[in-house]
Amino acid sequence: MAAADPPTETRARYRHFLAIPTRWMDNDIYGHVNNVVYYSYFDTVINRYLIDAGGLDIQNATVIGIAVETMCRFRRSLAFPEDIEAGLRAGHLGNSSVRYEIGLFAKNDDEAAATGHFVHVFVDRASQKPVPIPGPIRAALEKLKRA
Repeated sequence: MAAADPPTETRARYRHFLAIPTRWMDNDIYGHVNNVVYYSYFDTVINRYLIDAGGLDIQNATVIGIAVETMCRFRRSLAFPEDIEAGLRAGHLGNSSVRYEIGLFAKNDDEAAATGHFVHVFVDRASQKPVPIPGPIRAALEKLKRA
C-alpha cells in the first residue's frame, strides 16, 4: 500500500524566495522542464541564499556544505518560458547539518509545482570532515527555520 501524498505546500510556509527564469535548454523533448533541472533550481536558491545572507565565499571558504541527501516530489510540470519562484526554509538545523526544504512555484501560483529537500553537511574543505556550521551561516539559516 502506497503512503498518502503529503498536503500540497503553499507559499506562506516558506521564509525566503528567489526568482529563477527558466531557460530554453531546461525543457526536454516532452515540452516541460526536465526532472534533473529541478535539482539545479534547488542548488541555486540554497547557494544564492548562503552567499547573500550568510556570507559564504564559494571560492575561498574553509568550510563548505556538501549535499548528502536530496529528494523532489513533482506535482505539476513547469516549462520555458515560465519564471519560477523558489521558496526556501530550514526544516532542521543541527550542529553541522541543515535540511533545506524547497518549493518551486509558477509565478502567481500559491501551490507548489514541486517540493523537495536537500541536506547539507558542513565540512572542512581540505579534510572533508564535518565541522560546526560557521556563525554567519548559522545566523542566516536561523532566519529560515519553519514555524
